[in-house]
Amino acid sequence: MKRKLRSGMSASLLAVAACVALHSPPSLAARDAQTILQQTCQGCHTPKADNALSRISHQRKTPEGWLMSIARMQTMHGLQISDEDRRTLVKYLADTQGLAPSETDGVRYAMERRLNTVEQFDDQTSQMCGRCHSGARVALQRRPAQEWERLVNFHLGQWPSLEYQALSRDRDWFDLARKEMVPLLAKRYPLDNPAWKKWLSTAPKSEALVGDWSFSGHLPGKGELAGVMSVSADGSDTFKVSVKGQYADGTPFNGDGSAILYTGYEWRGNVSIDGVTMRQVFAAQGNAMQGRMFEAEHDERGLDFVAAKQGSSRLLAVQPGYLKAGSETEVTLIGSGLTGKPNFGKGVEVVEIVEQSPARIKVKLKAAANAQPGLRAVTVGTLKGPSLSIYNKIASVKVVPEFSVARIGEGGGSTPKVQGRFDAEAWGKGADGKPYRIGVFPAQWKVEAFDDRAREDEDVKFAGTMQADTGVFTPGDAGPNPARKMSTNNAGNLKVIAAVDDAGKSLTGEGHMIVTVQRWNNPPIP
Repeated sequence: MKRKLRSGMSASLLAVAACVALHSPPSLAARDAQTILQQTCQGCHTPKADNALSRISHQRKTPEGWLMSIARMQTMHGLQISDEDRRTLVKYLADTQGLAPSETDGVRYAMERRLNTVEQFDDQTSQMCGRCHSGARVALQRRPAQEWERLVNFHLGQWPSLEYQALSRDRDWFDLARKEMVPLLAKRYPLDNPAWKKWLSTAPKSEALVGDWSFSGHLPGKGELAGVMSVSADGSDTFKVSVKGQYADGTPFNGDGSAILYTGYEWRGNVSIDGVTMRQVFAAQGNAMQGRMFEAEHDERGLDFVAAKQGSSRLLAVQPGYLKAGSETEVTLIGSGLTGKPNFGKGVEVVEIVEQSPARIKVKLKAAANAQPGLRAVTVGTLKGPSLSIYNKIASVKVVPEFSVARIGEGGGSTPKVQGRFDAEAWGKGADGKPYRIGVFPAQWKVEAFDDRAREDEDVKFAGTMQADTGVFTPGDAGPNPARKMSTNNAGNLKVIAAVDDAGKSLTGEGHMIVTVQRWNNPPIP
């Protein structure tokens, strides 16, 4: 949804400034949060009992949510606030009026910039809220009924044409929003929740995160990686970060940066990996971290990340996670506190332990020719972890993500292209006939026209280029293209096809990719 900016700051510039603010430690020179609230916010938000302020004190949000609220005050109401004060305010509000870990379950994909996620909400929420922004943006807030109703009123007041848009003009939108959605949201996402009060009283100190962390990851188009992330204290809830790792093909994954902790568990970092700035959006609880790292300028170029603090005991990953019956291969176990003999289940023999340390065990495995296909529980001593997939043949191939959006860009403009990045998942059938995931396999990639219209418009020729051996699609340039019919842009509607070889037999899977225009409004929570 397009929004008019009254302060002269563009949406894209504001989004960049917001992300930098969220991932950066606060300056010691900034005013304290209470002073900012009194001197800057009370001009519009009236004081209430118990040091509360109207509107502000009756909401709970993620760090990104509070950042967006302040940005909205800047763009729509002319708020003047320094970057330092904005960082201080976001930190204070996220710490005192945030969300408990359980309240973000199932919708962290929005903060982690997993923008090809197909959301699963009820029809009413999807139609009333999710047609303009993600349903996750709603689910990552907590308000009482009165505040949810005020949010409805704000929407209609700010965007008066809302009732005439698709999925509004066919119904009494305002009446439904007030009488049905407000009670639903107040019940589903209430301000008062025992989970939040419990978290406030039990959240661990940030010092517990200092130390070395073994991590495992996977980057679509590149593969698996592993290494160690070293964390040292650099102030109150702020850290210095050093990453040393490598991909399975030997490519290094090294860098340094900083991080800040919000709400006792919301880790946000900026780390330069081999000269490329990457954001870290993790949930850090106890001896575990999990989330996503992605390039600051290209959030589609991101990797899944899971880590365990060294000194704890946890098995994180098996790389690679599959083995064909009757064959031998080397696999690496990644984790922390890995002691004892690894076991891979019935029909799998440990031929040799090539390398062993508390964070990494490399073994040579052999699967019996008659090993039953299916998943095997992997253990190291008393530790249990991810499964190993045993297969004798691949039954089918899936393209992941099944549906995706890429975006044209550049072409003389300042907006970068948004790539499509894909994995080919092999699936097998177990002894019970049920499908199971084998793992990500190398594939040969191509794109084809999705339908007759795409074929007629030559979308394959103009929309972009697929790298055959990586599954990385780079869209065409933005702007009118004189070579196309009516000089239209390089948008397209494409099939994504992956071909996986299994002992000389080629199996294919298909996905769907829309190549569309630039992303003009790019908030921290879509």
